[in-house]
Amino acid sequence: MTESVEAAETKEAEQAKGAETPPAQPSGARQSERWAVVYIYSSYNNTIVHATDLSGSETIVMSSGGRHVKADRLQSSPYAAMSAATVVARELKARGINNIHIRVRATGGIGTKTPGPGAQAAIRALARQGLHIGRIEETTPIPHDGTRRPGGRRGRRV
Repeated sequence: MTESVEAAETKEAEQAKGAETPPAQPSGARQSERWAVVYIYSSYNNTIVHATDLSGSETIVMSSGGRHVKADRLQSSPYAAMSAATVVARELKARGINNIHIRVRATGGIGTKTPGPGAQAAIRALARQGLHIGRIEETTPIPHDGTRRPGGRRGRRV
């Protein structure tokens, strides 16, 4: 009985002091959040997955579809993109990064404006590895009336 009375008295004393002391720091969940930016370049020939810090100046890890398959024709396949994204995700988690922003890019310019077949597979693989996705942006470069397209006046004759 005396122990519970003493515990109650110490609680009251701490509460009285609590008004004088500054409030405690917020929970550690906010401090453990680390972010990275993952750039996915997906053309019809290859898929490149490249992770940097938030400023984009420091490369953390990079992988491409060509590193994971033997045949050149399979570089742009969804399997190769998933393998590359899995390698990037494992390295990010090993470094304590658990939140990412994704920027998807196609060839752009005078080339195709749609990402290749590996883009969606790479995003799905990153999500399955347990990384929290903050934002997905499309950063394909679009020409603003630049140089003349190839093909001549009457277009490309097939």
